[in-house]
Amino acid sequence: MTNKVVIANKKARFQYEIIETFEAGIVLQGTEVKSLRLGKGNIQDSYATIQDGEAFLYNMHISPYEQGNIYNHDPDRTRKLLLHKQEIKRLTGKVVERGLTLVPLKIYFKNGKAKVELGLARGKSLVDRRKDIARRDEQRMVEREFKQKGRFKIK
Repeated sequence: MTNKVVIANKKARFQYEIIETFEAGIVLQGTEVKSLRLGKGNIQDSYATIQDGEAFLYNMHISPYEQGNIYNHDPDRTRKLLLHKQEIKRLTGKVVERGLTLVPLKIYFKNGKAKVELGLARGKSLVDRRKDIARRDEQRMVEREFKQKGRFKIK
């Protein structure tokens, strides 16, 4: 069971507080799969919604396959996500009730099939982001001090 991460949305964890994660399959065309395997995609501004009992991924860009011809795909088309009916119902309730967002965190291949990891997220305010940066900087300083103290003890 190998998971090869192709695309990661690094900004999502900075801009959103991730509450829960889900794995979903993506309905892709042939040239989209080939292009994804080459890492030619972008999920920075993409999001998922649920409409009529089906999940869809919007604003995901997959560049056209270079060796493709007339069978190449539309790079910015809406893609259907494959989830169980119970998962869709649960997500619908949380998104509508609590005002949460579905954000794609990464796209990877699992057993030859393209999967997307969705995060059920709440947007962070500017103050929260600044607190996270300060906490990260403080953690780096502490680690740096421990590293320096450890060097002097070894003799």
